[in-house]
Amino acid sequence: MTGTGEAVLFWIAAPLMVLGALGLAFSRRAVYAALSMVMVMILLGVVYVAQGAEFLGIVQIFVYSGAVMMLFIFVVMMVGVDASETRLETMRAHRWVSVLVGLGLMLLLGSTLGGVAYRGGVPLDQLNAGGNVVLLGQMIFGPYMAAFQLIGALLVVAAVAAMVLAHRERLLPKPDQRAWSRRRIAENKNVAGLPAPGVYARHNAVDTPALLPDGTPSELSVSRILVARDQLSRPTTFSEATTEMEHELEEGSQR
Repeated sequence: MTGTGEAVLFWIAAPLMVLGALGLAFSRRAVYAALSMVMVMILLGVVYVAQGAEFLGIVQIFVYSGAVMMLFIFVVMMVGVDASETRLETMRAHRWVSVLVGLGLMLLLGSTLGGVAYRGGVPLDQLNAGGNVVLLGQMIFGPYMAAFQLIGALLVVAAVAAMVLAHRERLLPKPDQRAWSRRRIAENKNVAGLPAPGVYARHNAVDTPALLPDGTPSELSVSRILVARDQLSRPTTFSEATTEMEHELEEGSQR
């Protein structure tokens, strides 16, 4: 029988797993879909632990969520799949074929679940009499040996495919400093190079823009990454300090 705590945990984890599955199915970005799958895997491991399968729950969290899915996210980010590439259809009627295959899988799953007959299960204490890990090892290397080997081969093939997809042959030679200089001169843009980061009397860092001769900040002196992260220091602080120092110098010279 299901205890009160186990029932409460299930009714909390089950809706979250459904939301994660919907996020996996409908996310337009591959990274968001992978993170949704990670959430489903972690909650599923929690449910396993609550049902007394501690080893299976820990393996579910550490192996699938911590290794396989993190490796998938790393491969997706390394290959560089963005939203524009995911919307591009390389095959005609690709969506309709996917919908038909999904409906077929749903019908197959529904027919299989419809023919399942519930029988009284063996008590958990009796199943784990010889140890949960020992019994699991006997099942993996016994009746499910072929499936275990196929899953291992699938993971190896996935790792090799990720390496092949991430490797890209360079079509043109890598430009050197002379090529970049010629390109700047041909485009007549930043011929003298980009300005250096902010340099002041009391501050010198890459997160502060350099001041032009008229005192205005130069946007070209700051990295675009820092701009996207909103990790910039306000240039008004340094321009005001510079103005005050100039006034103090002028007053000192007049005295």
